[in-house]
Amino acid sequence: MTNEIERKFLVKEMPEGLDSFPASEISQGYLAVTDDGTEIRIRRKGTKYYETAKSGRGLSRKEAEVEIGEKAFRSLWPLTGGKRIGKTRYEIPYGGLVIELDVYSGSLDGLVVAEVEFASEEDSARFTLPDWFGREVTDDKRYANKSLSLYGKPID
Repeated sequence: MTNEIERKFLVKEMPEGLDSFPASEISQGYLAVTDDGTEIRIRRKGTKYYETAKSGRGLSRKEAEVEIGEKAFRSLWPLTGGKRIGKTRYEIPYGGLVIELDVYSGSLDGLVVAEVEFASEEDSARFTLPDWFGREVTDDKRYANKSLSLYGKPID
């Protein structure tokens, strides 16, 4: 299990040249979500499939991810009914890091967030935000993908 250090932001305007960055269609569903922040999800990203377990909340969380086959994904997918999201993820290089810009679809249409992973909490604190970033929602559990899958788009 690794330690994931990640900050999440709303996006106030789309960055220039978005179509020039690599993008993947993502479908993910949740097999288990607990009150203590633990989650188990499956994800299809392009032609690859993953199962991921995460625990904790906020900036620093524990994460274990394994690649699974299409057959395993398809057999588990029905168990995620009512707990799914779809999005297009753009990977944007920025200052030696990668911004993952997620443009949600379906019932979450119109929601756009940016996530950035860091090697340390100190690196996270030194991060200079691009002008197109909006309000930080790292600690707002309503914007966690698991919450989005269960409750939909937050109303601010």
